[in-house]
Amino acid sequence: MAHRNSDNSASETGYWGPEKIIKAKQESLMPCSFHFYKDPPQIVSGKGAFLTDSEGKRYADFFAGVSVMNCGHCNDEINERVIEQIRTLQHTTSIYLTQPVVELAGRLAELLPGNLRRSFFCNSGSEANEGAMLLARLHTGKREFVALERSLHGRTCLSSAANGIPMWRTDPFLDDIPVHFAADAEELCRILKERGDKIAAVMGEPVQGNGGIYPLQADFFEKSAPLMREKGVLFIADEVQTGFARTGKMFAMEHYDFVPDILVGAKALGNGFPIGFFAASDEVAASLNRPSASTLGGNPVSSTAALGVLDYIRDRNLVEEAARKGKNLKTGLQEISAGYGFLGEVRGLGLMLGLPVRDGEEGDSAERTDRILEAMKDEGYLIGKNGLGRNVLAFQPPLVVEDKTIDAMLVALDRVMQMINEVNND
Repeated sequence: MAHRNSDNSASETGYWGPEKIIKAKQESLMPCSFHFYKDPPQIVSGKGAFLTDSEGKRYADFFAGVSVMNCGHCNDEINERVIEQIRTLQHTTSIYLTQPVVELAGRLAELLPGNLRRSFFCNSGSEANEGAMLLARLHTGKREFVALERSLHGRTCLSSAANGIPMWRTDPFLDDIPVHFAADAEELCRILKERGDKIAAVMGEPVQGNGGIYPLQADFFEKSAPLMREKGVLFIADEVQTGFARTGKMFAMEHYDFVPDILVGAKALGNGFPIGFFAASDEVAASLNRPSASTLGGNPVSSTAALGVLDYIRDRNLVEEAARKGKNLKTGLQEISAGYGFLGEVRGLGLMLGLPVRDGEEGDSAERTDRILEAMKDEGYLIGKNGLGRNVLAFQPPLVVEDKTIDAMLVALDRVMQMINEVNND
């Protein structure tokens, strides 16, 4: 898999190269802007499930820009539609009438679970979660929320207060926003019994991505939904990472046979173009009735991209493909995990899988995880990491990834694990 064109150096192609980019980041970007790898590549192009760096080395992408590129990098069918839209009408803002946004809203109404049929479009998952939380407050007349430990909902005011991952709770005053945290359905029910009359909504990711690829417990809604309904508490499903075929269902909530009151999506809907939305039933949506707009939300370009994404998912059967490929990938990861004592149990749904790395004598699990990522990068595979301890290997490739690429990645991963294991035993 690893291939480098030595005759195509960064200086010859005009690319800056990693060292210059890192220096420029340090000089011009906020210091919060980090990157993976001790020896990072400069990514300059992508196609399908592959990326290429400034020196011509090709990588199989097993992170998909954090579950964004479900339809693959530089997808010709989607991008041709976008290019035509850019040539025709690029932007007006939502106060003018354009067709793509209402076409998109109509398509989503056909695909969303249950009676969710009204959408509000914005630019990102953070903004969409913020809007969903506002809608919950307006509809219920209550101000508090419950979020789950290990959750990640965004970088805006309300959404960041609902983050259950310490590293993403940057604002020192987030405790001023009334968000309670529950570890599981049992703790959620206890909070609802005590404070349900003050809680507007429960927020949850069907699969907690950045928290370590944790699906909700199978009986989560069986235990908690009756009490939510009794107390008039809404459920907001954050499908920013899980939506649009990623988990082997169009929306991950379909795994739980429960219709949320509000559903939030972003990332894969744009396949690289910025878009976010939150959707609700007629009844709940009716509470968001004061004048509001999003300058770029639902603009013709992003809406056209999203329509192309939905068509591509349908035409290529990506829901079914994600389920099938995810099953094979999970089986392969389980076989590797069983062979090494420093690996934990594989978690996740579809093509959203996590493999925990445990502590060892030579270093902690986060350091070992970084060594695995670095070695896999050198092998020609880009995988992610997440979890509270940054010690969970994340496998979230484009849904168009080929079976042979998955098989080759598993072979390389086992080879890397053998190397790590030998170091452990020296």
